[in-house]
Amino acid sequence: MAKTTPNRRVKRKDRILDAAEALFAKHGFDGVSMRMVADRAKVDLALASYHFGSKRGLFDAVLLRRAEVLNKTRLEALEKCQADAGEDGPSVEDIIDAFLKPLLAHGYQEDEGWLHYFELIAQINNSPEWGGQLMTKYFDPLVRRFMDALKKALPDAEAENIYWSYHFLSGALTLTFAHTGRIDQLSDGVAKSEDMVSAYERMVPFVAAGFRQLCVPKDRENT
Repeated sequence: MAKTTPNRRVKRKDRILDAAEALFAKHGFDGVSMRMVADRAKVDLALASYHFGSKRGLFDAVLLRRAEVLNKTRLEALEKCQADAGEDGPSVEDIIDAFLKPLLAHGYQEDEGWLHYFELIAQINNSPEWGGQLMTKYFDPLVRRFMDALKKALPDAEAENIYWSYHFLSGALTLTFAHTGRIDQLSDGVAKSEDMVSAYERMVPFVAAGFRQLCVPKDRENT
């Protein structure tokens, strides 16, 4: 009997992750079974269990796989905008751009796997059961780096307003990830929910203006 090569094992493992990602994005955690994942990946159920143990183990692996890539890309973008800005530090627009561009305008929108992942993240971020737990685990350490940068860019802001502003940004991003198609219907096709680059181009100035509106004291707006 021919031995299974390491590369073949990796490919099968990736197929399982890809299948699970697509299914979790469509049906949510509770609507997916390990059998469904194995059937979609065209592998034995025992192999899926061998690699990931349980459905929760598989779910965590799906989240971690791309979270590591995103966190690395976003941290690099933040560090670059900070280095380019020099002593004065980056503007609010620069920081928001570093936060959003890796997600919405980095080429990921052309990859079906990434689209499934973003749809899954939209579900999780909007879920009372999963949102606080999983978003905190996988993304909050990096988000705190961005919060620190925004506090420096808005030194007179009350901390509460910084965090509410981020909360509103997170909500806008979640709706963009969800690809509900509502904007397509509302605009009669003028705007398309899958056009994440157009969303990115508009979200940066929109969000930056919102941060300033809440975070810049009224007596300093024109100084």
